[in-house]
Amino acid sequence: MKFIPAQMNQLIKNNKDLETRLKSLMKEMEMERSYALKALYHSEVADGGRYQQDYQALDPK
Repeated sequence: MKFIPAQMNQLIKNNKDLETRLKSLMKEMEMERSYALKALYHSEVADGGRYQQDYQALDPK
């Protein structure tokens, strides 16, 4: 599975919990949005994460 920023943004837009975690990462770790987005992807989506199926369902293929 590949990280696609637009797909990850859509997942966050559809899920308030992820949106809250993204904002928290950006604030607490002083990260830019693009880096926080990728960190969130690796912690919550990749390798069987909690939101992997939701992320895959957004795949335009």
